[in-house]
Amino acid sequence: MANNQKTVIVTGASQGIGAGVVKAFLSRGYNVVGTSRNATKSKELSASDSLALVDGDIGQPETAQKAADLAVKRFGSIDAVVANAGIFLVKPFTEYTQEDFRALVSTNLEGFIYITQLAVKQMQAQKAGGSVVAITTSMIENPIAGMPVSLSMITKGGLEAVLKNLATEYAKEHIRFNAVAPGVVDTPLHANNPKDFLKTLSPMGTISTVEEVASAVVYLTEARQITGEVLHVDGGAHSGKW
Repeated sequence: MANNQKTVIVTGASQGIGAGVVKAFLSRGYNVVGTSRNATKSKELSASDSLALVDGDIGQPETAQKAADLAVKRFGSIDAVVANAGIFLVKPFTEYTQEDFRALVSTNLEGFIYITQLAVKQMQAQKAGGSVVAITTSMIENPIAGMPVSLSMITKGGLEAVLKNLATEYAKEHIRFNAVAPGVVDTPLHANNPKDFLKTLSPMGTISTVEEVASAVVYLTEARQITGEVLHVDGGAHSGKW
């Protein structure tokens, strides 16, 4: 994908990986629509000629519609989506509640479905292909003892499954679907976790930076011959026991 003022929608954009992804695309000359519940109050992003911010729950169709409409009205196209918005609940399987599961489905799955449906329809109308990249996790392939995240993995694993199917469904139209699967990333989520412990969660003994994950997202967005792939940015954690 040439970066001649293409437009990308980034969900969960206000902080962490999402904000890093927004900054990476802006630095490459893209127009960006960033969404989150409090996007306009982000401490990392400020609206500009190339960046529009949309407040709302991306698990609700109304928020997805608002973001898609704004992208087309203000920037003229939707060329890529980065489905970054997600929640991650850690608790024993028998302790998950109905509310927990509904929240996971709403943000992790519905938050992908509604915006992607709208983007694909717009990409089809533009007849120039497009890209969708979701953020999953290396724990889909490599569960970690002491980290009970089974219901979170139902949703994240479901994303990888749907992406691979969509890659085939829309291949003829050159609309590509891929995922970036990070391991531990240095974000506010881990601010209170000991760094020495976090480094033990990958065979390389390293912690990924937001910028490294964002670079992987940009790569997949622009890699015109790659679709149906999961790019792990996890220091090798997905490879199994080490």
